[in-house]
Amino acid sequence: MIASLLAQAGDWTSPSIDWAALAPEIVLAIGVNIILLLDLQLAETKKWAIATITGFVLLGSFVAVVVLAVTGDGARSLFDGRYVVDDYALILKALFLLAAYVVVLLSQTELEEGGYYQGEFYVLLVCSVLGMVMMASARDLVSIFVALELLSIPAYMMAAWNKRNRKSNEAGIKYYLLGVFASAVLLYGMSLLFGATGSTKLTDIGAALLDGDLIGLDVVAVVFVVCGFAFKISAVPFHQWAPDTYEGAPTPVTAFFSVATKAAGFVALMSVVFIAFPGADGVYQPLIWVMAALTMTFGNVLALRQTNIVRMLAYSSVSQGGFILMPLAFAGEPGVGPAALNAVIVYLIAYAFMNLGAFAVVIAVTRKTRSGEISSFGGLFSYAPGLAVAMTIFFASLAGIPPLAGWFAKFNAFKAVLDAGTTAAYVLAAIAAVNTVIAAAYYMRVLRVVWMDEAPDGDTSPVKSPAPVVAALAITVLGTIVLGVLPNLIARAGAIDALTGAFAG
Repeated sequence: MIASLLAQAGDWTSPSIDWAALAPEIVLAIGVNIILLLDLQLAETKKWAIATITGFVLLGSFVAVVVLAVTGDGARSLFDGRYVVDDYALILKALFLLAAYVVVLLSQTELEEGGYYQGEFYVLLVCSVLGMVMMASARDLVSIFVALELLSIPAYMMAAWNKRNRKSNEAGIKYYLLGVFASAVLLYGMSLLFGATGSTKLTDIGAALLDGDLIGLDVVAVVFVVCGFAFKISAVPFHQWAPDTYEGAPTPVTAFFSVATKAAGFVALMSVVFIAFPGADGVYQPLIWVMAALTMTFGNVLALRQTNIVRMLAYSSVSQGGFILMPLAFAGEPGVGPAALNAVIVYLIAYAFMNLGAFAVVIAVTRKTRSGEISSFGGLFSYAPGLAVAMTIFFASLAGIPPLAGWFAKFNAFKAVLDAGTTAAYVLAAIAAVNTVIAAAYYMRVLRVVWMDEAPDGDTSPVKSPAPVVAALAITVLGTIVLGVLPNLIARAGAIDALTGAFAG
């Protein structure tokens, strides 16, 4: 076994490494060092510049992704196929980088005014994004796990960044303890997969399990791996960390967790489902079916009871994860794979814009009200009509109301499920339809408060939003509207359908 691993390692030392394919990762790695050095050199009064530099680092990496997408001619394989840069990876890398850039815009003013350590925060943020970017290209269990830990460990510290707040400390500790437990479960499942198949490479694992004649060891390994990733996407019953962590962490960090880290978990799950588990669909499909149904139902029902808007958005994030999981419950059915993959990626892109936008409105309003209670948003239209309209756009999109991005994302997810044509598919689609109505109830409840209630204490003084928050709102509003009106922009982005063929190969 050791000799085999050394032989595989020898393949990685090939002198013909495609450095251009690693440009986004290289830019981020260099950026981490630049931010760290600037933090050591700049005076406290000039630490605001670190946010600007971080934004340029993320945009530089984003440009590298765009250049690779425009100039690339097919997939680029590195390290004996264990790290692949293809259309699928580039789309998701662009999503992570753009989401992180919006989070930097949301964080800048809050970190400056809250007396937080700015340099260290942005170092951790970029390190976490680097792990996500690596995750999109990882095609080996070891590289997936390394990427997962690289994105997770900084996130544990970011959750507790407001160290003077007991809820933030609680958020960090809960996230860390449950995250370590999930990592242990995932690593155990990966070790079982290696023991059963003799390889950590996803394509080799897929070939070993392709005949579908699984033994007990294979079944346990698949279940443990899926459950490990279920924690990252806060799927029920692995969601317990999400509400308290989301409420206790600084709001920009919560926005980052709800979009970027959730998307990274889905990326890892998709990679193993489509590449490593094509012959294990009889194991993972029922498991994902149950998780999807429970996740959307529990998330929505508990969201109905919330009076704090951040906590409500936390449970909303849980329920949205159930909708995203839904197509993967039938990914192994004949002819459904491409549609399921397309539906998940489209949903992740749309969700990033509408959920980050919702948090941007919350950040802008709470700067004035100093309260996260839903009642504190009363009369928002009377003194901040722009923010009221923006919140209406984001919440309507989250509810799946056309012609916004959320409706097309949900339409794609339902279509992928119904294409399976099985009784289980129709039942899950019916559960999702009921949950769509439940979700609309609590989204509309907030909008009723925004448009119809009186302002708390009669305070109708205008909301003064910092320029970075306004920029974040502009980006997210534009993305939510454009992707709903012109859905083909994401439906055909990067020839996503071709990916399933590449995975199957």
